[in-house]
Amino acid sequence: MDDVYASLRPLLFSIAYRMVGSVAEAEDLVQEAFVRFHQREEDVEDPKAFLSTVVTRLAIDHLRSARVRREAYVGPWLPEPLLTDDSADPAAHAEMADSLSLAFLVLLEQLSPLERAAFLLREVFGYSYQQVAETVGRSQDSCRQLVARARRHLDAERPRYEVSREQHEELTDRFLEACLTGDVDGLAELLADDVVLVTDGGGRVRAVRKPVLGRDKVGRVLITITQPDRRAGVAAIRPVRVNGRPARLAVGADGAPLGVLELDIAGGLVRAVRMVLNPEKLAHLAPR
Repeated sequence: MDDVYASLRPLLFSIAYRMVGSVAEAEDLVQEAFVRFHQREEDVEDPKAFLSTVVTRLAIDHLRSARVRREAYVGPWLPEPLLTDDSADPAAHAEMADSLSLAFLVLLEQLSPLERAAFLLREVFGYSYQQVAETVGRSQDSCRQLVARARRHLDAERPRYEVSREQHEELTDRFLEACLTGDVDGLAELLADDVVLVTDGGGRVRAVRKPVLGRDKVGRVLITITQPDRRAGVAAIRPVRVNGRPARLAVGADGAPLGVLELDIAGGLVRAVRMVLNPEKLAHLAPR
């Protein structure tokens, strides 16, 4: 059991997190999958297939039950940020990071639970259509249709942000400097005409409750919400890797996380600004 847990937990968490967009909920789903595996361990011939099926079906059921909660969510919904480390295998990390980004996870929200599961298993985790069909309990033809439909939708909506890590870090620093010093003109030079700002406070903290569109509006809002009186509790802003990409983590004097900032960058300009401020989505980032 211990060997199975150690070898398969990373895969199962990767599936569950991409499905539900929540670290805590993904961990709960993985734990439940292992409980069921333990109950039937003697009868399981292929632990990977069994556990993948269980965690995927649990995630599908979870998404269906969570739909009402999502509709009642206060303000824009963003996934829980996941701190990542890409030092082990940069090539493999780069390949997986695109499917882990906050932008991609937000897009997945537009798919049905079955479409999301079929697409992730096939396109991200490399399962055969036979394996996908067995996992989600549909025919192979049905799964091909689910994946094709999801791919068409995602390809139409999916932004392409190709920028080096160094360029991303450098522009993020310049962006923050402009915001924190109130440099309106300097900030405007960094923003694309159609830039979008999304802040997720979940009704728990002060945040902009609708996406803000356009360079002028986004610039004004950013300057306003980053002024000293609005960041009085922030003791430090640290560079981190969130969902495979450069980001910044604001923390209080006690080290408690206060917010995560992530930018989409293309052509030397900021195309999207995302801020996760909901304390419930930051709790897992607290020092332990």
